[in-house]
Amino acid sequence: MFNKILIANRGEIACRVAATCKRLGIASVAVYSDADANAKHVSACDEAVHIGGATAAESYLRVERIIEAARASGAQAVHPGYGFLSENEDFAQACEAAGIVFIGPPVDAIAAMGSKAAAKALMHAAAVPLVPGYHGDDQNPELLHREADAIGYPVLLKASAGGGGKGMRVVERSDDFLAALASCKREAASSFGNDRVLIEKYLTRPRHVEVQVFADRHGGAVYLFDRDCSVQRRHQKVLEEAPAPGLPAEIKREMGEAAVAAARAVKYVGAGTVEFIMTATGEFYFMEMNTRLQVEHPVTEMVTGQDLVEWQLRVAAGEPLPLTQEQLRIDGHAIEARIYAEHPARGFLPSTGTLKHLRMPEGVEFVIDAAGLGEPGRKAPVRIDSGVREGDTITPFYDPMIAKLIVHGSTREEALARMSRALHACEVVGSHTNVEFLKRIVESEPFASGDLDTGLIERHHDALFAPVKKPFKEALALACAALLTREGGTAHGASPWDALSHWRLNGGYTQTLGWRNVENDSVFTVTFARDGAAQTLEHDGVREGFSWSSGAGLHEYRATIGDARATGRVFIDGDTFHVFCLSHALAFEWQNLLAHAADAEHGEGRLTAPMPGKVIAVLVEPGTVVEKGTPLIVMEAMKMEHTIGAPAAGTVSEVLYAVGDQVADGAQLLVLDVQ
Repeated sequence: MFNKILIANRGEIACRVAATCKRLGIASVAVYSDADANAKHVSACDEAVHIGGATAAESYLRVERIIEAARASGAQAVHPGYGFLSENEDFAQACEAAGIVFIGPPVDAIAAMGSKAAAKALMHAAAVPLVPGYHGDDQNPELLHREADAIGYPVLLKASAGGGGKGMRVVERSDDFLAALASCKREAASSFGNDRVLIEKYLTRPRHVEVQVFADRHGGAVYLFDRDCSVQRRHQKVLEEAPAPGLPAEIKREMGEAAVAAARAVKYVGAGTVEFIMTATGEFYFMEMNTRLQVEHPVTEMVTGQDLVEWQLRVAAGEPLPLTQEQLRIDGHAIEARIYAEHPARGFLPSTGTLKHLRMPEGVEFVIDAAGLGEPGRKAPVRIDSGVREGDTITPFYDPMIAKLIVHGSTREEALARMSRALHACEVVGSHTNVEFLKRIVESEPFASGDLDTGLIERHHDALFAPVKKPFKEALALACAALLTREGGTAHGASPWDALSHWRLNGGYTQTLGWRNVENDSVFTVTFARDGAAQTLEHDGVREGFSWSSGAGLHEYRATIGDARATGRVFIDGDTFHVFCLSHALAFEWQNLLAHAADAEHGEGRLTAPMPGKVIAVLVEPGTVVEKGTPLIVMEAMKMEHTIGAPAAGTVSEVLYAVGDQVADGAQLLVLDVQ
């Protein structure tokens, strides 16, 4: 076994690998960029080496700097994590040339499966079912257009060297093909340095099911069962679970054996994931093989009781697989939710910002210890994998993941209930998140019943994004309690001599409080009154009895207003009071002080950036006449492209940014004279 390894990654990925190293007594070396100098993964490792600038291209994608760091630190091996260079054959080759073990498959296997087109050809030769499509070398746009027309729409454009949902476009009509192709190629080149694409028939209502495989250098190969990753947005996974629900045992076995056969066909070594697309009638087709550990590997660990990173280390060190296929078992059900800093209501745009308050449900960061390895019953029911801490900043340079929340239950129903409770316990202040959206999916009838496919979010869009009635009165009472406490008031029943304000010797006291509901930008006032021991609060013209007290925990308050009682937590950020109560999150801004500027939608004739990012294409110039919806500017944030279209017909009078410019969230991009 190794004595020291370098982890060529960042965030929760690096923290996850470091956890296994620590348990096994292996020294770990972190690498970090300018933006990550104080990141959690740096402190999680025993050593850390600076490798470059803030962007991935300046740091985590620099092969030579990572090899230098490994040599300088004396690391015997490099774990690439997942993403970045994990499936880069040049990096694997560079490690080999430097005499450093690459904790991953052989270079030939990465090359074989790293190109989606080449992988399709291999699977075709091995008689593995494939979705109809074009996987050829000729990338002439006119030829690709003809191939798409021949396949029949809708078709799916995919970056041949891609992954993670990047470089993918669904094209519904022939007229839209060339524009989608150009966008797909730009995104593929930016993310992977390779703009080659393939085309596949886009199946309606398919499921995305994958199989975890492992192989060693001694001829051993197994599958650690299946996962369902069908719930996706923008072709990126949102919820994953193991095992895949509702599949007959025979199909599961066939998929597992096919996955092992695919691994053997390329003489695979290490951890890999074979991804299949499945129709409603049970036919499955090979999509791709990811030659690395997957983001969703924790659900497999939770149901098998195996530490897959330890398996990787042992196999890379030349040891045989820890278990045979006959020894592997599934215990219960596990679900993973990816908590992102993003704005679901704005098309899941990334949301940057400092995490001023971060509270996750009670759980552990890594649950499989030496005593529990191979004994699933000893696992904790909730696991948190995260690469950020309270006070850290979500930047535009990397994936905006805050945490992975993983739960285990003896049944899927138990796991669903546990996931719902865990999501309700999440508290994040500082950026928009998808927590509320995840709650809605987990608690929705389609997901609960196992009616899964990759179009679930789009198909149930109206229900998932419908307005929800929140406990406004209770949350307002808690906000008032926090404000009055902050301003020196006393709770009902406390001694008035302890008060700094809100009490008068010979009379009552009345105070008008101005608030703004941050969610809907509505401004209102409430009146707090104290007359001796009695306290009241008037809201919406109704005056009700009001009392409050501080709770036992930090930020915790209890309030009674009328016949409603609530216990919740209030985090105060300046004049904004973030209230978490009754499984909901609300925010109120106190209006007595200078209010924060509200987030304003762009006005007529004004176009603003919907998120921080870089301008990668300017499609118009001053004087261009456009129709409503005409693409104007293409931005890139976190390796995803976003096209800004004209909100109305008009004439472009001024373009304020050029290709390559970095822009802030809300920055005006151009001026449009609306007709």
